[in-house]
Amino acid sequence: MDNENNIISLIDEEGVEQDFEVIATFDVEENEYAVLYPLSEEDEEAYILKVEYDENGELILTNIEDKDEFDDVVAAYEAIVDEII
Repeated sequence: MDNENNIISLIDEEGVEQDFEVIATFDVEENEYAVLYPLSEEDEEAYILKVEYDENGELILTNIEDKDEFDDVVAAYEAIVDEII
């Protein structure tokens, strides 16, 4: 990740690399999440991914599979945004 600009490159399931800006990171309960905004012109939707670490301490971003967890994380992020605005 480029710390100056908060830019991260991810590779999707089809092997296509895409750059994202990390808009925010925050914790819900004991888990960390990141909000990513794609830098491509085609996609204007932000993504919320779970931050995890592998056995070597390397950062891994994963989809939130559990609907209840996802709903809780979205609500927490919306509350943070409402507080800022």
